[in-house]
Amino acid sequence: MAKFLMAGGGTGGHVLPLVAVARELRERGHDVLFVGTRRGLEAKLVPEAGFPIEWIEAGGLSRTGWRARLTTIASLPGAVWQCFRLLGRERIAAVFSLGGYAAGPAVAAAILRRTPVVAMEPNAVPGLTNRLSARWVHRALLGWPETARYFPEGRTEVTGVPIRREFFDIAPRPLTDTPGVLITGGSQGSRTLNNAFRESWPKFRDTRVFFLHQCGAAASESLQADFAASGVKGDVRAFIPHMAVAVANADLVVGRAGASAVAELAAAGKPSILVPFPFAADDHQTKNAEAMARAGGARLVPDREMNGDRLHAEITELTGNPELLERMATAARSQARPGAALRAAEVLEQAAAPRKGPG
Repeated sequence: MAKFLMAGGGTGGHVLPLVAVARELRERGHDVLFVGTRRGLEAKLVPEAGFPIEWIEAGGLSRTGWRARLTTIASLPGAVWQCFRLLGRERIAAVFSLGGYAAGPAVAAAILRRTPVVAMEPNAVPGLTNRLSARWVHRALLGWPETARYFPEGRTEVTGVPIRREFFDIAPRPLTDTPGVLITGGSQGSRTLNNAFRESWPKFRDTRVFFLHQCGAAASESLQADFAASGVKGDVRAFIPHMAVAVANADLVVGRAGASAVAELAAAGKPSILVPFPFAADDHQTKNAEAMARAGGARLVPDREMNGDRLHAEITELTGNPELLERMATAARSQARPGAALRAAEVLEQAAAPRKGPG
């Protein structure tokens, strides 16, 4: 059996696909180690999933100020050296990278040590780490066919985004007299969705809709207190640890359009209102939302158009039309790619096969 290093972190969208693949590897008898930062969501999600993690100091280069970039550049050699030693000490057979600043040092160290790197690129346009390392990857697993042009010919495969099995196990939910609506701006929350939800409260006060809103830690105190006095049915939480359960209990999901989030909605077969984050690199969230909307599984609302009135109108129309919600659910599930996590585990095994000795 082999030992693999999972590299990536920061947000749930970077961490959770790694966890899904790590579970597959563990079930196949392999050892798995994560590398990440203490300030990213991996610090919470990886230990909760039962995997060990090594800490490094790393920061972002994209969309950061010049001081943060200088700090990151200064810390890179030490982080790469730390990962270089880690790969050798732990006899790592292959590295699985989902990109992002937490993956950069581990991927650089793997290239220097000639340890195979399998990259997962869930977005139509790769992030900085995957773009810079593209020519050295053993295999690139993609969420979109058009992303293949960024990697060497013959080294790509469209697998979809690795998703935890819990989402595929979600059964269709018949609409009741109390529709459930999940609103989530991701692990860190969304100011746009938080504000729109707050503005909509007077309109939802006398309806049967039950809301569960993940608002992020920064806004949780004020939103929770104000929501308790709003008269609207539901609950506001800073973070929802068991998102698959929350999705299973929802008839409609309102959220951003990160690749992992959209893939989870597809796996669960949940209708959605997608509000792409307008400052995502290369506007990849809009591309994700457009694909789901074209399939009929989602409504796309641009960030600039989302407010209390629009949120109320969209939710009221959809929850008032059970037949439409059912069609959207079927369309969403048609976009699911089951087996992505298992396929990633198989590719990692293939990458590790020639490496029987130390790294």
